[in-house]
Amino acid sequence: MYSKIRSLLFLLSAEGAHGVATTAARIAQRTTPFLLDSMFEFAHPSLHQEILGKTFPNPVGLAAGFDKNARLIPFFKKAGCGFVEVGSISARKCKGNKRPRAFRLPEDEALINRMGLNNAGAAAIEPRLRRYSGQNAFPIGINIVKTHDASINGQAAIDDFCESFRIVAPWADYIALNISCPNTSEGKTFEDPNSLDDLLQAIMKERSVLARKVPVLVKMSPPSTSKFVLDSFYDEMILVSLAHGVSGFIASNTASDRDGLVTSAQRIDSIGNGGLSGQPIRARANGLVKYLYRKTEGRVPIIGVGGIASAEHAYERIKAGASLIQVYTGLVYEGPGLIRSIKQGLVQLMEEDGHFSIKKVVGLDAQ
Repeated sequence: MYSKIRSLLFLLSAEGAHGVATTAARIAQRTTPFLLDSMFEFAHPSLHQEILGKTFPNPVGLAAGFDKNARLIPFFKKAGCGFVEVGSISARKCKGNKRPRAFRLPEDEALINRMGLNNAGAAAIEPRLRRYSGQNAFPIGINIVKTHDASINGQAAIDDFCESFRIVAPWADYIALNISCPNTSEGKTFEDPNSLDDLLQAIMKERSVLARKVPVLVKMSPPSTSKFVLDSFYDEMILVSLAHGVSGFIASNTASDRDGLVTSAQRIDSIGNGGLSGQPIRARANGLVKYLYRKTEGRVPIIGVGGIASAEHAYERIKAGASLIQVYTGLVYEGPGLIRSIKQGLVQLMEEDGHFSIKKVVGLDAQ
């Protein structure tokens, strides 16, 4: 069914199609919740996990970027996700970059976006987060980022991050720090060990005055090429993060390079800058997850994201060391039925390998 819908959506621009899809999802979550249950629900006890102090009914989540303003949480719960990550959310409202700013690469099953962190701002989004928080067995992660404004730098950038944290953290089951977004001119401000050290010191100070210690995760960029050049840069980032009590990592963000694409160079040149997601970064994201798992000896959870578009991809990422996985680009190409398909496939793959709990699979290939 989705293949027919996709052919129509793909007649629109990538951002236009996303707008149509999200509008339809908002209508569906208000008017046909029981129909959504019957279409998408699949539950199995082998997929349950206790992570970050919360119950995850399954490991399949929505990646940040799809629901920037936290409007689709009920839909993705009904669609069968085990959790969602909303955002990225910044302290100030941001319109983002000029259009066009999102592009499909069908030959590569990929996307390129330079959205520019468009969102309504933390204060405007906070009431929705408060409304949906505390749902039993449906964790909500909140991804925060520095406001897209080149004049905000140094200590002001740290203060900007902390402002977002203060507003949204009370309603988060975990906070993801987006320090590695490549689709803005200054998005990588904190992807440097010294800068990250300063940021985490400030964030953890803010966390210390909260009624509870909300888990904080750091989202990292993928290796620069598919050759998996993982050097002291990642080691320092890991050490700094763990020294400040970070609860886990997300691997990975989109990539700024164009390594390994099938799409013509002419088409790529016409698109210009932006973050690459989907199948071209799958192997790199998988390699980073495995690296993080080994370096941390599996002591903290890792959320795997990037190029996951099937149960086999999800199983591969979990065996590499991811306790949870997220989808985004895969939804564009496969539709919301992908969530159920991954869950069903994971159960089948585990049973074929003689495993009866997803927890037993995490990191098997990283040993």
